[in-house]
Amino acid sequence: MVHLKEKTLHSEKLFTGRIIDLYLEDVELPNGKTSKREIIKHPGAVAVIAVTDEKKIVMVRQYRKAMERALVEIPAGKLEKGEEPIVTAKRELQEETGYTCDDLEPLISFYTSPGFADELVHLFIAKGLRKDTEEHHLDEDEFVDLMEVSLKEAQTMIENKEIYDAKTAYAVQYLQMQTLLLK
Repeated sequence: MVHLKEKTLHSEKLFTGRIIDLYLEDVELPNGKTSKREIIKHPGAVAVIAVTDEKKIVMVRQYRKAMERALVEIPAGKLEKGEEPIVTAKRELQEETGYTCDDLEPLISFYTSPGFADELVHLFIAKGLRKDTEEHHLDEDEFVDLMEVSLKEAQTMIENKEIYDAKTAYAVQYLQMQTLLLK
């Protein structure tokens, strides 16, 4: 696939943020011409499909400033430096929902926006949920409403655009496929 590779000629960091860094890169295209690329570097993230014994999907409703509205999502969060994704998944599940689990399995990893960002999300499924007796602790700038919804309710939320992000829509579709395969 060398004929599809872009060679970086120059890279300049334009912004260092709390979560992301922004780079402007000059690249040589496969045809020898040059172009510019705006690249966001992200530490990666996890997302957790948490299913209760009653077959309810644990979700959170959270305000998303970039969208200027609240969205319903599965629990998720960014990787801390040097942290393994499974550790982040356990932490985020507990922090955002107050649940711990007996079984946490990796499902798949995917890039969220490969045209301009390197964010890789690791998706897990959590079973054997237990409500933690200790108070869960959200990040100081994080405010969520905890929800438990059926698969049918989640599908309706997608149709009504309450669930409007890719990781959560993917999670609902994954559960939908599992349900169909088990019939």
